[in-house]
Amino acid sequence: MHQPALVIALIGALGIGAQWIAWRTGWPAIALMLVAGVLAGPVAGAIEPHAVFGELLEPIVSIAVALILFEGGLSLNFRELRRTDGAVTRLVLLGVPIGWGLGALALYYAAGLVWPVATLFAGILVVTGPTVVLPLLRQSNVAQRPRAILKWEAIVNDPIGALCGLVTYEYLRRAGDGGTLLSVLGSLLAASLVAGLIGYVVAKAIGWAFQRGHVPEYLKAPVLLVAVIGVFVGSNLIQQETGLITVTVMGVALANMRLDSLRDIHPFKENVTVLLISGVFVLLSASLDFEVLRHFEWRFLAFLAALLFLVRPITVLLSLAFTKVPWNERLLVAWIAPRGIVAVAISGLFALRLDKLGYSDGSILVTLSFAVVVATILAHGFSIGPVARLLKVTGATERGLLIVGGTPWSLALADQLRQLEVPVTICDTSWQRLRPARSAGIATYHGEILAEATEDRLDMSQFQVLAATSDNEAYNALVCNEFAHEMGRDNVYQLGSGGDDEDARALPESLRGRALFTSGHGVDEIVEREQGGWTFRKTRLTEQFDFDAAKADLPDAADMLLLVRKGGLLRFFSHASRPTPQPGDTIISYVPPVPAARRLQEEVA
Repeated sequence: MHQPALVIALIGALGIGAQWIAWRTGWPAIALMLVAGVLAGPVAGAIEPHAVFGELLEPIVSIAVALILFEGGLSLNFRELRRTDGAVTRLVLLGVPIGWGLGALALYYAAGLVWPVATLFAGILVVTGPTVVLPLLRQSNVAQRPRAILKWEAIVNDPIGALCGLVTYEYLRRAGDGGTLLSVLGSLLAASLVAGLIGYVVAKAIGWAFQRGHVPEYLKAPVLLVAVIGVFVGSNLIQQETGLITVTVMGVALANMRLDSLRDIHPFKENVTVLLISGVFVLLSASLDFEVLRHFEWRFLAFLAALLFLVRPITVLLSLAFTKVPWNERLLVAWIAPRGIVAVAISGLFALRLDKLGYSDGSILVTLSFAVVVATILAHGFSIGPVARLLKVTGATERGLLIVGGTPWSLALADQLRQLEVPVTICDTSWQRLRPARSAGIATYHGEILAEATEDRLDMSQFQVLAATSDNEAYNALVCNEFAHEMGRDNVYQLGSGGDDEDARALPESLRGRALFTSGHGVDEIVEREQGGWTFRKTRLTEQFDFDAAKADLPDAADMLLLVRKGGLLRFFSHASRPTPQPGDTIISYVPPVPAARRLQEEVA
């Protein structure tokens, strides 16, 4: 297939399709994308990237990687870095040289490469690229600190690995002309400092323009994209491969300026990154050449084993020695180190350059780099979840409900769920309103849920659903709208009518959470019913006592609120969704008080 439009459409369908299957099945997305690309490329011949894109393939991939690195940098907050207890700093300052040296030894003795080529390729392999680490972390339930360590290391080390390879290449190129290692390091260090300064200055300029309204809202995302591409290409013109440093510094600088505009464009940049990662990985795997893979030798297996089980573990354990990071978290970080598109792209680039310098082993780099990518993606992609559980470095294993608003109604609901062993946390700004929950032994969070500091103090990954139940419906809508992107629009609920399109004064549904109850009771209605003695009732479904029987057993005015499925899964009855109850589910309903005569009759029966 040589029609670019059809190839681009197929790449998009395969990449996003693999992401969707990964979401449905829990399998690692990067492994599925790799398989999809191999099937569409070398197996079926439907995608031939080099034939379709030609010389444009390299710049397309390079710019995509730059945008991915920039988006990753935007997620790097220095507050998160402080929570790593210095682990990232050690992995950069100590881990890079240790991994570089050990990797060179493994390549020389196990893979049989000559020292110059082994040293160059080992420098490239210090990277654990964000194109593979970020999708892995998105799908795995890893605890906060090791998650932050892996994310920071992947993004920071990506340009460093490129520079390590560049240092070796420049030394080999200049050695014949009398160049020294010191002179090479000096020139590249100067180029790197200039690249970092460019990224910082451009970030400050963008921040200044955004804060003062010099860029309209509809142009902010396009301005960012164009600026990233521009500084990346410009830095590479000064010194090849330094553009990665520029975009990383630019992203980190912007992330720590606390610009309100960045929150508004966060969904856009994240969506762009998902598209780019999907496309790049399909392109990567579709570019595999079986002819090149025939050069793979059995001795390379010894190198892959050494890389997975010796080089990476020794590097991490030595780097994190005598730190506050617990041993189980060190072991997880020591195991997880997948390589991605950056390693392959840079290896292919230097392979051509080494051939021109007369190093015949340079052609082996392409084969080895693909082997490393495939081996690490499969090994780490399928094992990160089980290894994290084995080492007990996962987040909350039972994800529960976050209730915003400490009211008597929310306290009663929390008590019902606690009886069903569903984790519940009640959040409120009033210490006094949280007192009944504390007395009842229910988990609480005292503070403003919308405050920036909450990101550091409350791990939102432990919650599957949020319910805003304060006495202010506008505030409830604000909370739901804030967390809809993070938790999913179908997982944020609030008290208040949803679906009343005739009331011009009502908040638009796009700004609200899903309405609790199918009839969408508001705050005032709930208060009236509380005063009228309404209570919660639990009903367990069985094969004999099904959903229809449960509905018939409820009073006419009662409302079903939610069902609790085996394993603690919560599904709410709302105006927008009605879950399908199954035997074994427990339904929680809000019911009116039983009349005295009927209560006496039930007691006698």
